[in-house]
Amino acid sequence: MKIAFDAKRAFSNKSGLGNYSRNIIRALHEYYPQNSYYLFSPNPETDLLEEKYRTNTISPKTKNSILKSYWRSFKMGNDIAEINPDIYHGLSNELPKNIAKTKAKKIVTIHDLIFLKLPHLYKCVDRKIYYKKFKFACDNADKIIATSIQTKNDIIEEFKINPEKIEVVYQSCNLDFSQKYSEKDFDRIRKKYNLPEKYILTVGTIEERKNALQVLKAIFYFNFDLDYVLVGRKTKYVNEIIAWAEEHKIKHKLHVLNNVSNEDLPIIYKLSQVFAYPSIYEGFGIPIIEAFSSEVPVITAEFGACSEIAGQAALKVDVFNPKSIGLAIKNILEDEKLKLELIEKAKLRVKDFSIENMIKNLYRVYQNL
Repeated sequence: MKIAFDAKRAFSNKSGLGNYSRNIIRALHEYYPQNSYYLFSPNPETDLLEEKYRTNTISPKTKNSILKSYWRSFKMGNDIAEINPDIYHGLSNELPKNIAKTKAKKIVTIHDLIFLKLPHLYKCVDRKIYYKKFKFACDNADKIIATSIQTKNDIIEEFKINPEKIEVVYQSCNLDFSQKYSEKDFDRIRKKYNLPEKYILTVGTIEERKNALQVLKAIFYFNFDLDYVLVGRKTKYVNEIIAWAEEHKIKHKLHVLNNVSNEDLPIIYKLSQVFAYPSIYEGFGIPIIEAFSSEVPVITAEFGACSEIAGQAALKVDVFNPKSIGLAIKNILEDEKLKLELIEKAKLRVKDFSIENMIKNLYRVYQNL
């Protein structure tokens, strides 16, 4: 087959949608090398994707950023039609407006509908733009890939899409999280990031939706002899967390890390005692899989995609209640048997999210189309 992708995020996003796009592109080359793959991106001049995967990259013939965005939304269909692929896959919630110009079967991955489920976190104009883009993609795709059953149900509810049009294909995570590291590696990362001896970890954009303040409150109320390490891009929500820590005189226990490299992150996971992911809403929740792969016990929400992805391999809590979070942390710290059981369950659960499983399930969708 000849398969084309909207690969903007593969070239521009260091995490999240970028990792998802890169994992798919790399895995397809590895498992199904008999196909031809084409990448459409307005900005392919980055080193996030290795050179060997960029053989067929198509970009606009302009350096103007506004014209590049216009090309991706309104003109890219012309270039797709010239390639005449069997499949066109929008990897990040979108299809170009003139996608009808190509005869390709059209697929779009919808990662989440956070802007509809938590509208207060978005500007009104952004919500309207996202709604139009997502709705257009869902209406015009031959098949929709949802990253979880939660996201599939949200798509059906919000856009009134026929359930048979939607396939759930779970994501995977980088293999680095399941690698073994030496004491030398651990010492290097401890010193590089000035990490505390024992800590609870949360990874992801530090925003209201991720709900990290509740973990800090649990540490304070239970007086745990543990620090709290937050890894992720900062938003205004960080100021709220820092202010609470200062008011309750535990700022010394709070460590906020930004710009952590993909190479260093797996070791930061492995050095932690507990991974807490108290997110209010997710389309998938890939840090849960990263923690499972790192063999760290996980605490997460008792509802939504987080609960779905965690299965029986994590302690599930009321993420709005610091006492519920604190009791789960206490149980893991004081019950070695429970901790080991969670790690063993996680080893089994994470196999469901292997790159091999992900790409085989996705490729089955391609073949059926």
